[in-house]
Amino acid sequence: MNETSVLVIDDEDGIRETLSLIFEDEGFSVSVASSAEEGLEFLSKNAPDVIFLDIWLPGMDGIDALEEIRRLYTAIPVIIISGHGKIEQAVKATKMGAYDFLEKPLSLERVILSAKRAIEHKELIMQNEMLKKDTMQKFVIIGESPAVVNLRKQIEIAGKSNARVLIMGESGAGKELVARNLHLQSDRLNKPFIEVNCVAIPQELIESELFGHEKGSFTGAFEKKKGKFELADEGTLFLDEIGDMSMTTQAKVLRVIETQEFQRVGGSKNIKVDVRIIAATNKDLHKEVKEGKFREDLYFRLNVIPIIVPPLRERRDDLPILIEHFMNTFATEYGKSPRHIEPDAMRILQGHDWPGNVRELKNTLERLFIMTQSRVIKAADVAAFNSSTVDYFAFETLKDARDSFERDYILKQLEKHKWNVSKTAETLQIERSNLHRKIKGFGIEIP
Repeated sequence: MNETSVLVIDDEDGIRETLSLIFEDEGFSVSVASSAEEGLEFLSKNAPDVIFLDIWLPGMDGIDALEEIRRLYTAIPVIIISGHGKIEQAVKATKMGAYDFLEKPLSLERVILSAKRAIEHKELIMQNEMLKKDTMQKFVIIGESPAVVNLRKQIEIAGKSNARVLIMGESGAGKELVARNLHLQSDRLNKPFIEVNCVAIPQELIESELFGHEKGSFTGAFEKKKGKFELADEGTLFLDEIGDMSMTTQAKVLRVIETQEFQRVGGSKNIKVDVRIIAATNKDLHKEVKEGKFREDLYFRLNVIPIIVPPLRERRDDLPILIEHFMNTFATEYGKSPRHIEPDAMRILQGHDWPGNVRELKNTLERLFIMTQSRVIKAADVAAFNSSTVDYFAFETLKDARDSFERDYILKQLEKHKWNVSKTAETLQIERSNLHRKIKGFGIEIP
């Protein structure tokens, strides 16, 4: 573990010596500077855990030095040392980003306590930054196709606004991922991101989910509950599959959008919230409006910024990148070596239309990763687990196409006969020993 380091910038010899002794007794590593210029020179080559900075210094004063430190070294906490009559400057320094200020004569206990708290504060900030980075990495949109590049650009522009966004696209295309990125690009990124799947919640409960309820407001309401709007206050509320919301609930959501106020079910008190709404649907809402299945006024309220997520079949160039990403993710998750996909297998995967989009691709790859024992995934492996994806014309040789079909056919017959090799061989009209050789050669494992 690295030794905690302190930099003391003060023109008084006594202060520098006293603080050095105090911190050394506490096991800290101490460096000193008698001027702001000397301190800044030290900082250009070193990064202490905390800085003690006097306001009254020869040459550049402490306020100007603090401004320069905050500009160049934002993560290092600065504790201001203030002499008598300098309290106003100390307050100014605190507003400029100083962590704390101490008045002379210094209390030794206060000095140590302030230093330890400043370092703890710095560590918390760094942990939060790492968590943010991990979160951003977790929800990164993979791909370099023109469709994805354009999508990321739209998210960047729309995310910085506070406008409502309507995300449209097929199931499994990544609408939730887009919503997450809109939140992470916004000023609300440190506030809650609350998701509501409108199709997964029974209609009789959705108002309670959205607006909360008071104790005893209906059967089963044993205690007061906050709704999603309240939980998302100052953050983002993501209404997924909003096209499946009932007309009654649509009217109430519209009212909240207009007023930013609502009442819990069974309540009489108005609750005010500041919520950014992002909605998503796989339906054609314009068509739903014409057919009277969706409120026109709510549609226009939600559709301030429309974003369309392209299906996977329209961004096939991204498949190799996506496949590599998911395979590396599964390798980390399962603690195994990454799987390599041979060219013929890759051609089969690229030739498939992926009606279930990225979700279907991810599930297929995870199944292949788990069930394929070899570190190399071959065309026959893909055929075995997803026969609907096989395009035999994608194979370069007749042998590869024949082997893929034969493996798939044998596997299906074995499953049909509950893995009884003798019965399968009889059905296939081949010798049992010959079937065993093929099973072994194709890498088929009998349960």
